[in-house]
Amino acid sequence: MLTGDKKMKDILQDIVAHTHALGFLNIVKVNGDDAQTGIDSMAEDRSVILQANTKTAQVELKGTFGMPNLNKLDIHLKCPEYKDGASIDVVSADRNGATIPVGIHFENATKDFKNDYRFMNAEIINEKLKTVKFKGASWDVEVQPTMAAIQRFKLQATANAEETVFTVMTDGGDLKFKFGDASTHAGEFVFQPGITGQLKNEWAWPVAQVLAILGLNGDKTMRISDQGAMQISVDSGLATYDYILPAQSK
Repeated sequence: MLTGDKKMKDILQDIVAHTHALGFLNIVKVNGDDAQTGIDSMAEDRSVILQANTKTAQVELKGTFGMPNLNKLDIHLKCPEYKDGASIDVVSADRNGATIPVGIHFENATKDFKNDYRFMNAEIINEKLKTVKFKGASWDVEVQPTMAAIQRFKLQATANAEETVFTVMTDGGDLKFKFGDASTHAGEFVFQPGITGQLKNEWAWPVAQVLAILGLNGDKTMRISDQGAMQISVDSGLATYDYILPAQSK
C-alpha cells in the first residue's frame, strides 16, 4: 500500500494526460525499479513511439506491468467522489515469489464509494506492446517551439484540413512547414527563424499527432534528423516524455 495519495494521483493524472488524452496512445507499459520509473507506449499504427521517465522513482510502481483501458483510469481520476480526502492505493500481490503491483484501489473519504482498476501482467503487456527501443539519432535541427509558432501551425493545419501530413524543410536559417504541393491547395510558413543546422531531405510527418503533442502542457523541445526521425520532448515537471515519430511517405 502507499501513502501520499495526492502524489500518486498527480503521477497517474500526468501519465494519462500525456498518453490517453492525445487520442492515439491507449495502453502503456510501466517498467519500474528503485532507480527509475519508465513508461512506454506506441500508437497502433506505429506513427508515435513514447519513451518516458518520471523525475523521481515511484516505489509503488515497481515491476513490469501494463495499464490498459486508460479511459477507465481517467474516469476514476476525474470522479468528484475522489477529489478530497480519498484513498488511492496501489495494490500488490505475490506472483511467482515476487511482489508486483496488480491494480489501484480507489476509495472516497467516507469509505462508501469504491473502484478497482486492474493492471495487465507482464506477459500480456509484453505481447501487446512489443517495445520498440529507439536507438537514438544524430539530430540535425533542434528548436524550442513557441506558443506563437504552434498557433500558426494550427492555422495552416485548419486551412489545409485535407492534408494529413506536412513536410519539413530548412531554407537558410528558417525551419519551414509545408502543406500540399504544386497540384493541390497549398500553404507554408516559417515555424522557427534563426535556426542552426540543415535538412537536405524533405520528410513528411502526421499533422494530427504532431499538433496533439505540441498542445500538451510543459516545456517542449523538437528535434529533427535528416535520416527521417522527429522527437518531441515534453517536460511536465513530474516526468519527461519523449515522443518519437518516424517520417512518413507523402
